[in-house]
Order: sequence, then structure tokens, then C-alpha cells
Amino acid sequence: MDEELTKSLWVRIKRNAGTRDIIVGVCYRPPDQGDRADEALYRQTGAASRSQALVLMGDFDHPNICWRDNAAEHKQSRKFLECVDDNFLLQVIEKPTRRGAMLDLVLTNKEGLVGDVKLKASLGCSDHEMVEFKILRAARRAHSKLTTLDFRRADLGLFRDLLGRIPWDKALEGRGAQDSWLIFKGHLLQAQERCIPTKTKSSENTKGPHG
Repeated sequence: MDEELTKSLWVRIKRNAGTRDIIVGVCYRPPDQGDRADEALYRQTGAASRSQALVLMGDFDHPNICWRDNAAEHKQSRKFLECVDDNFLLQVIEKPTRRGAMLDLVLTNKEGLVGDVKLKASLGCSDHEMVEFKILRAARRAHSKLTTLDFRRADLGLFRDLLGRIPWDKALEGRGAQDSWLIFKGHLLQAQERCIPTKTKSSENTKGPHG
């Protein structure tokens, strides 16, 4: 069974009537974990994310992921990013948690569900920093700030130039469809960051009731 392949624990937090329950997952991914166990974890994550509000935390051991560019060098890390994207998960840790590497992550499928994230001193003999955060009430999500791309101020000429400089035949040579897409997306996001500024606007959720 999937549970026998992965080092993970899943619990359901029951909430008031009219408010969706929250699934909380805790995972440890060993450095030598194989593809079969990875795929089992991705299936568990997808099942939890599709029907529930989800908070998934743990040591996933993907130090080569660049979360700013949503890119990674290693195949297993790219597969992990694919799982994150496919399930529309947000990664909320922004600083390294172990010796300059970001190994410990907190993922959620609901914007505003996780807040007040803090890194604290390690516990006991562990060399990982502790991660402290709050699971917020749904009412806290009524007013939020959304960051969007500001195409009116974009330098589209530079954007086309940056992508045109890349030797795509060489960059994608011997790659499968999925790896090619991830490589292309990484270059696209890098060009986007340089050429298309962002803007922040307030958003009000008028739907009710709130929990």
C-alpha cells in the first residue's frame, strides 16, 4: 500500500458545520527515497488536495530547487515541482532551514490558510531549524492582497530578446516532453521576473458563510 512506501502521517481536523475540514500531512522524505515511494506520496498529496483544504509539511530533501524561479536541476526535484504545480500548492517557507538549504517545507492549497510563519532555533540535537506557523480561520481570508503581473509596464521587447537568445535545440536535446516543459518554464519565469513588473491589489471575498 502507498502508506507502507512513504514516511507520512495524515490527520483530519474537524471544523464547525458549514466549514470544510482541514487535512494536515506530515512527511519525511529520506535522501535515498526511490521513484516508487515518490509517486506514492504524490498520489496521496493529490487525493488530499482535490477534496480538502490541505496543509502539508515536512522534510522533503530537495535542496536544489529554486523556489523563486520554480526550477530544479535534478529529475526527482522536477517531479516534485510538477506535483506542486498540478495540485496548485503554495510553498510558504522563504528561508533555509538546515545549513543554508531549504529542506523543510510547508505547502497549502488555500491562499491565506497558513500564516505567521517563523523559523526558530533547532530542537535538541536536530540540525534543522524549527518551523512555527498558524492555520488561520477562514474569516481571515475575507480580505487579501493579490500580486498580479502588470503587463502595461512590461518590457516585451527585452522579453522576446531574452527568450530568443536561448539555444533551444541544444537546451532541449534528448529531453522528454515533461522535462522540456519544465526547462522552458524555468527560462520563461526568469525572463518574466526581469521584464514584467508586478502590482498588488486588495481582494474581497464576499462569499459566505465564514467559519
